[in-house]
Amino acid sequence: MQEWIIAMLVISVLLILRDMAKTILTGRMSKKEEIFPIGENHPQKEKVERYAAAFQKLADTFYGMPYKKEYLSSGQIERILTDANDRLCSNCYHREICWGSQAETMCQGGEALVRALEKDDEGELEKLRMQWGSVCGKSLQYLEEVREQFRQEKQNLIWMNRMIESRLAVAQQLTETAAIMETVANDLYDISAAEPEFQEELKKNLRRKHVILKAAWVMDKVEGRRQIFLTLRARSGQCVSVTEVAQMLSELCESNMTSVQGSRCIVNGEFHTIHFVEDVSYQMLYGVSRLTRENEKVSGDNYICRQEDGGRFVMCLSDGMGSGMDACRESEIVVELLEQFLDSGFSQETAARMVNSALVLKGREGMFSTVDICAVDLYTGICEFLKAGAASTFIKRDHWVEAISSESLAAGLVQRIDFDTASRKLYHGDYLIMMTDGVMDALPVECEEETMKEIIMDIQDETPREISRGILERALGYSDYHARDDMTVLVANVVRK
Repeated sequence: MQEWIIAMLVISVLLILRDMAKTILTGRMSKKEEIFPIGENHPQKEKVERYAAAFQKLADTFYGMPYKKEYLSSGQIERILTDANDRLCSNCYHREICWGSQAETMCQGGEALVRALEKDDEGELEKLRMQWGSVCGKSLQYLEEVREQFRQEKQNLIWMNRMIESRLAVAQQLTETAAIMETVANDLYDISAAEPEFQEELKKNLRRKHVILKAAWVMDKVEGRRQIFLTLRARSGQCVSVTEVAQMLSELCESNMTSVQGSRCIVNGEFHTIHFVEDVSYQMLYGVSRLTRENEKVSGDNYICRQEDGGRFVMCLSDGMGSGMDACRESEIVVELLEQFLDSGFSQETAARMVNSALVLKGREGMFSTVDICAVDLYTGICEFLKAGAASTFIKRDHWVEAISSESLAAGLVQRIDFDTASRKLYHGDYLIMMTDGVMDALPVECEEETMKEIIMDIQDETPREISRGILERALGYSDYHARDDMTVLVANVVRK
């Protein structure tokens, strides 16, 4: 099942890349050729949207199938009673009486027995058995037979529900894939050729640096942040720094432009397309302190801190349930999947839902992980929080501390999970402080958040690493310096560029 989902996602990405390549190739036309207008009716955009619609239709088909059941159906109860009757009553001389004139009463009593077994109500079961014994000399044997048939039907129900959960997980994966394909389609075909005047001015300036511009495209979609794609090369034998090109572009655009992460550093004698974006307003400095639970060699906590191409800095912290290697593997899966999905352009909520679906499909009983994400827009300073079963996150600013709490379940427990989300505006000098439950659980019960706020305010260090170390040391002091659980503190500082 998991391999099938991965294959579907890979196919989606390949289709998207193919259509992206077609778009870029369409744009690489000589001046004498007419450039195909890219807009709402672009045929390749419509094709990608049809792919997305097909995925969504398949997902809707899965959603339209029966949902999981908490209780046995009347048909299943009837099957339990029929099987019990065949085993115990077929050779009983009272059969014609019990299941003849008193059949309706016996059926009602049998159903009551099964429902009492579902509720695991031993008192009610004994009461019903006594009533059954007044008309049946094999009441104890009958109850045991019904109990055995009930166990089998209940196990079948559990397996059926597990299959339904897997189907819903696949449906959600398909829905999220369709959504990202729609988004990519809209983004791809918002690229258009730069204005002729802009291209001519840019060509003239680049020639002074011995750089030949072949084509230029612009995309002004995301909140006015300009993105520019330049296909260029240096004159024969020349090498020009991409930073110099970015500086020239910044002067022409009257805003700071920079090449995206992973771009080429040098313009050489071959034509290459380089992606430039408006530079971010903030940068993040971070540090982490960790401690493994006593008598364990491996921490069950894992984290990632990374800056993405879209000008977003993401911190993710995951605490695998339990401790040791199993917990480490579980949380490691979470952070690795989140990193891959976020790197592919998925929103943090979409990425978290797909990770949750993957954990549900994995199907290991009793194994699940918390999800704690902070995503900072480095253009605006707005931070989006997403939590699933995670400990509180704290924001420190000047002389006050705010806590962002969560009451949702951890990832992997249920298919349709409700994440706790919040949004805050961050400013220069603010600190984001994330931690796992092991840190909070070391503090006095029922006043953990207030105690942690006092700890944070009391620390006078300024570097994220020293702050995280100070928090961990003070939290340990409340538990006599015994780590009863894995402990991780992640601190990031917001700095204006």
